Amino acid sequence: MMSTENGNILERKARIFNIQKYSIYDGPGIRTLIFFKGCPLRCKWCSNPEGLERKYQVMFKEDLCVDCGNCIPVCPVQIHHFQDEEDGPLRTNGEKPRHKVNRTIDCVGCRKCETLCPKQALSIAGSDKTISQVLEIIQQDALFYLSSGGGVTLGGGEVTAQPEFATNLLMECKRMGIHTAIETCGYAKPDSLLMVAQFTDLFLYDIKQIDADRHYELTGVRNERILDNLTELIRRGFTVKVRMPLVRGLNDSEQTIRRTMEFLQPFKGYKNFQGIDLLPYHKLGINKYKQLDIKYAITEDLSFKEEELAKIEEFIKDYDLQVKVIRH
Repeated sequence: MMSTENGNILERKARIFNIQKYSIYDGPGIRTLIFFKGCPLRCKWCSNPEGLERKYQVMFKEDLCVDCGNCIPVCPVQIHHFQDEEDGPLRTNGEKPRHKVNRTIDCVGCRKCETLCPKQALSIAGSDKTISQVLEIIQQDALFYLSSGGGVTLGGGEVTAQPEFATNLLMECKRMGIHTAIETCGYAKPDSLLMVAQFTDLFLYDIKQIDADRHYELTGVRNERILDNLTELIRRGFTVKVRMPLVRGLNDSEQTIRRTMEFLQPFKGYKNFQGIDLLPYHKLGINKYKQLDIKYAITEDLSFKEEELAKIEEFIKDYDLQVKVIRH
């Protein structure tokens, strides 16, 4: 989408899986978060698994299902079905679960099952929205942005997986005087990232693991492109804050953090480099894996104690870099 000379809007569409209002963790002030569907990474600790795939996905809360069967006849591709009574573990009330979701069939996003489910046991991850539709939601909280110094943050999934829509949405936000930010893993074509950057006031840019081989083990991709893109953004003068997800035993070793700080040292003198946010591991998204019938790769509690986070924070401060722990 872009504004034409007569003020009309040329629309684009993007697949969004959530719009969250009143966020205070993803950029300055009170913000509206737009979550884009689709991501090139597969981080073992991802808290938004419904954002990984670009396609529509059925999220099923089995404990709420009453086996009414309303969803079965309305599904145009027959995703929903009853299993044989002898199959499956008992429910907590002693009954056998009968409703199942066939994950080998792609949802078409009609949302008929979601609408007819009496207990809200079914929901569809993903909705195609136009820029006008997203802007209408964004503008509802314009006064909060103005009073708090907030704005709009695009996240995901991965924003740069749908770069044209993201660029045009950011452009319209800037035209309305709204502060813009994006959260990105940085694994993008440089042209796509720079296209989005034109209308981005702040990049919240992930460094998940500084070692390329280990990065591949944890996320499914190597990190050379990520680090190159980060360097390019900072050197071109775009405002960047680095975000470091911290997961015990995976990327929190002294050697890993030291190498990361050594990589960032050359940018210390750049006014557009705004330091580091530490994002400690949390388990807020685990239930969504069950709803999607996806195995969660982490089986133990890898969260941190406050004193451990304080130690990492002080270690980074020794490099004369601005650092803050973001606690959800």
